[in-house]
Amino acid sequence: MDFGLSDSQQSLKDNARKFFSMHCPMAEVRRLAETDSAHDEALWKKMAEQGYTGICFSEEHDGAGLGLVELALILEEAGRALLPGPFFSSVALAGALLEATASEEQKKKYLAPICRGEARSTVAVYEAESGWNTAEARIAAGNGRLSGEKLFVPDAAVASTILVAGRDSVYVVEAGAPGMSITPLRAMDLTRKVYAVTFASTPAEKLARPENLERGLDCATAALTAEMTGGMQRTLESAVQYAKTRKQFGKIIGSFQAVQNLCADMLLETESSRSAAYYAAWALQENAADAAAAVSIAKLYASDACRTVGNRGIQIHGGMGFTWENDLHLYYRRAKASETTLGDASWHRERLARLVVDTVAVPRAGV
Repeated sequence: MDFGLSDSQQSLKDNARKFFSMHCPMAEVRRLAETDSAHDEALWKKMAEQGYTGICFSEEHDGAGLGLVELALILEEAGRALLPGPFFSSVALAGALLEATASEEQKKKYLAPICRGEARSTVAVYEAESGWNTAEARIAAGNGRLSGEKLFVPDAAVASTILVAGRDSVYVVEAGAPGMSITPLRAMDLTRKVYAVTFASTPAEKLARPENLERGLDCATAALTAEMTGGMQRTLESAVQYAKTRKQFGKIIGSFQAVQNLCADMLLETESSRSAAYYAAWALQENAADAAAAVSIAKLYASDACRTVGNRGIQIHGGMGFTWENDLHLYYRRAKASETTLGDASWHRERLARLVVDTVAVPRAGV
């Protein structure tokens, strides 16, 4: 593989940075964080006009026809800008799941409107007892109806459809369906609202290829690690800029070896996370044999790195890092929320161990 971005990919990344800087500055992020949904319809339409809502989906479904690496590029810049609202949940999460598990007819019905920016979606996975392990999901389905509760569903209040992961199937529930209720929950990340969604004999449509659920979640996980990397990058930039201007004992604190070491560690973890995230996206895009392992490696590394980069960024800022006026705490909140989303580091280490064990032949006795 080519470890560098092509000219078109670099141009896409640069334009995305300019777009988010212009249309989603931190003042706008803070404004949206104080609203009930953190969603702005005008911003969503502008992203759709740029092709971001269909970036990695086929032109047949009104997408841009690019790949998962291009999605990772956009998500990294969205993470750097701390983009609020349902972009990740609609495109990277629900979109990837629809791409993997829906029939062609279902894609035209549910995925194409997302690509055009006409609809938003999200995915309900977590349950009170089984966490996000779909093999132990307890939500009940029968006769085209769902009963049960899902927790921490992102952006459910503004979703046109909700994809519900069951033990052996994936279902689509449309907004306002009978028997469905949505309750806001307190979230660590102020820019990404989460909800409890309860189903009581709620009409649902079963997606055609539920056996591809893991593939869809892997694509979403790779995109999430790219978004986490963008947040780390902005935290690093903020810390370095502060270290260049803040004085103690008559000297710029960036001249102190201890501060330089912290910045160097942050750079190492950010760059390593970026490499892992892009490789995971590429491996999935190319259907590489190690794609699942690459996703777990990227997520377990990013889950640890985003926390430590946030800690060091706040440490470099000192008391300023804890103030409401400083933007750093907003990035730290996003990092802590993303750390456990779609599996934390411990879960992915266990998954990676299972993948390794499953692919290593066990020698016969006496051999």
